[in-house]
Amino acid sequence: MAFPEDVLTEDEHVVLHLHPHWKALIRPIAVLVLAIAAVVVGVLLLPESGGGSIALAVIGAIALVAVLWLGLWPFLVWRTTHYLFTNERVLLQQGVFSRDRRDLPLARVNDHSMNQRFVERLLGCGTLTIESAGERGQSVLHDVPDVGRVQTTLYELVEAQHDKHSLGDGEMRDMLADMQDGKPLRDTTT
Repeated sequence: MAFPEDVLTEDEHVVLHLHPHWKALIRPIAVLVLAIAAVVVGVLLLPESGGGSIALAVIGAIALVAVLWLGLWPFLVWRTTHYLFTNERVLLQQGVFSRDRRDLPLARVNDHSMNQRFVERLLGCGTLTIESAGERGQSVLHDVPDVGRVQTTLYELVEAQHDKHSLGDGEMRDMLADMQDGKPLRDTTT
């Protein structure tokens, strides 16, 4: 499920589009393999008569429920979780049936930090925490692939956004000189 392009503004472009790290799929794959193995063992070892057929049906039902609940559902959650970094904001979206989306404008990002446990360092992922001005404060992104690179990219995006919307030293000096000379302020945004 690709991220819908219609949520982007006219001048906005995607810099990074990520899903959580593939390690989130280890358990669903293991459940699928174990469920298939349980059914195969049941077919090979259980007798074909009445009790064996019932036991095989129970094993098959348990395997199906396990695959749907512990295999398919986590896969769908992984697939529908998006971490989108653009030149204007960070969009966080998740939800299989319902959708929860949070927009963090880069101008409101106050701080960001990353954390990696030992196993996460080995797998190349980690947790990115983005602190922003507003009611909700922190956004925690778990299992971000290549979290160090993502944090560096976020830093560069925040700095570029700040530079885009702030005056340089030369522009400020010119404005102050114009004010002292009694000239009207000129528009420096164009």
